[in-house]
Amino acid sequence: MSSNRPAVHASGPACPTASADVVHRPLTESGTRLVDGLLHDWQRRNSEVSLPLAVTQMEAAGNLGNLRLAASGGDAGYRGPAFMDSDVYKTLEAVAWELARIAGAGSGDPAGPGDVADAGLAAFAVETTALLEKAQQPDGYLNSHVQVTGKPRYTQLASSHELYCAGHLIQAAIAAQRGPGDGAVGEAGRAAAAGLLGVARRFADHLVETFLGAAGNDGHPIIETALAELYRETGHEPYLRLASQFIEQRGRGLIGDSGFGRRYLQDHLPVRESRAEVGHVVRALYLEAGIADVAAETGDTELLAASAARWDDMVATKTAITGGNGSRHAGEAFGDAFELPPDRAYNETCAAIASFQWSWRLLLATGEAKFAELMERLLYNGFGAAISADGRRFFYVNPLQRRADHFENDQPGRRRTWFSCACCPPNIMRLLASVQHYLATVAGDVLYLHQFTGSRITARLAGGALELAVRTGYPWTGRVEIRVVAAPAQECGLAVRVPSWSPDARLTLDGQPLAPSADGRGYLTIARRWQPGEVLTVDLDVSPRLSYPSRRVDALRGTAAVERGPLVYCFEQVDQQDQVSIEDLAITPAELGEREVSWPGVDPAVEVTVPALRLPPAADLAYAGEPDASTAAGEPVTALAIPYFQWDNRDRGVMRVWLPVRWPAAAPVGGDPEPDRVPRPRRIA
Repeated sequence: MSSNRPAVHASGPACPTASADVVHRPLTESGTRLVDGLLHDWQRRNSEVSLPLAVTQMEAAGNLGNLRLAASGGDAGYRGPAFMDSDVYKTLEAVAWELARIAGAGSGDPAGPGDVADAGLAAFAVETTALLEKAQQPDGYLNSHVQVTGKPRYTQLASSHELYCAGHLIQAAIAAQRGPGDGAVGEAGRAAAAGLLGVARRFADHLVETFLGAAGNDGHPIIETALAELYRETGHEPYLRLASQFIEQRGRGLIGDSGFGRRYLQDHLPVRESRAEVGHVVRALYLEAGIADVAAETGDTELLAASAARWDDMVATKTAITGGNGSRHAGEAFGDAFELPPDRAYNETCAAIASFQWSWRLLLATGEAKFAELMERLLYNGFGAAISADGRRFFYVNPLQRRADHFENDQPGRRRTWFSCACCPPNIMRLLASVQHYLATVAGDVLYLHQFTGSRITARLAGGALELAVRTGYPWTGRVEIRVVAAPAQECGLAVRVPSWSPDARLTLDGQPLAPSADGRGYLTIARRWQPGEVLTVDLDVSPRLSYPSRRVDALRGTAAVERGPLVYCFEQVDQQDQVSIEDLAITPAELGEREVSWPGVDPAVEVTVPALRLPPAADLAYAGEPDASTAAGEPVTALAIPYFQWDNRDRGVMRVWLPVRWPAAAPVGGDPEPDRVPRPRRIA
């Protein structure tokens, strides 16, 4: 096995080589650290509660037992779906990022080690790696389902998930390799990393020998981005060639019949010809991450352009206001353009994570802020809602409306501690454990700040290190203070993203107004000789606002949603005054209010007060021969909205993101309808 490690190496999940065709690059080494704020609190909750839960579930659900059977040569007793190994690998990846994070934190840092819990995570990594080494077959193959059941290898690629599991194994090994750090926990992490990378490379070499130059592809992508990243880590070029081959073979009918058709598997059109996302959402978006990686490493601008065009189409026509994707429970799939039902929305948690990963790679490739903005929308909404406030329960599906009598497949559709198909919880954990890597990038001698949260950021620029301390109450407040801790002796740039919902961002340096240059990609840049102690302040407008759907979204026509800064809000029944039924509420477009509150796990937070009407109760008929009574004038009330990520943490009752709108009556001839009191409509699709 060759080991020509690329010259440029960063510590995060996606690290393009020095020759990659990208505009931005991730920060090298341990360039970012969360120190306070909402994301920091989520990451600490992940470390203290969710990850230990996952380690326990790997035993309770049978994942580790399956691998023990494979290691011992057992031929009976396998538990769970064919892809059970992938949950182990995602948990290992999350543990690896967590060990790297805590090993890099100072002893007095609030993000620092948790002693016993951290030692337990390190022990899990070491013991599980040893188990994988025992279970792996001499030629490098490793899959507990195939090994225990005796099924032949690679004969049912449409549904066997063999290469999918291999992809997650490779990603776990790369995470373990990229920085357990120093100290006792770091030593344990490094011990596991060497063994795990060996397991992953032996499997990857087996895949190269088996598939390179031959026909065959997995029904569930992720092997593509995993192999591309393994190439980046090792410099072994056949990994990249195999990733490219898997991508080019897509859409040529080589995968086989999964029972759901070729569109479900993204096998209906070659990737260079496809212009819209179809089929199983998670599969489609994992594939796109691999496409972006291969395009960057090969300089294939046509391949990248095709992927970016599908991203544009997806965001414009197939994305919920929360950033989620998946309009159909059947096939966990995309729907038609503008098919965005709030109540039947699938919006799988894994899809949000896959979209986040794809968007990050497109951001690196293009430097365009729109990709970072979708990442933010996903992070605080479509992804953030998937975890309960205590970190112990998870959503698989993330709808935008829940009725009182909702029932789905004999389950009430609420958060659960674990699932028989448990792809989402460990996926959540690996993103939260590594989320600091997505805050900033460098391009030339400019540091780009994409996400605003309490953090310490160090960028290695040509003239030296630019180190920043970011202090903010974001997303609750729009003020972001960026203090220069250290700076190069020569001029360098600092660029900040300007969200589309706050186009009039104000920047000051030590209290003096600035007129930064706009780069045309959604960033404002200040180039100067920075001095330690200087403070750049960014003020964003996080005032609450109403957002309106396109009339082409039939399921949402005539409604509005509440947003504030990067947060999408929702209405829960438990919050409404005098228990006014949400089903009888209609928004009246007028000035929205807000108030600071405290919730378990979120302190402080902000609720939004929304002028509304309580309409007369509607008839209990789906259809009526005359206009419904709800068209009559209603009683003015105030509706209360909370952040969507916080829903289902109290009464587990009724929820809606979108409410009907009742516009004020037209002004009399010559009159003034007071336009300043009616928020300007903002379309989102």
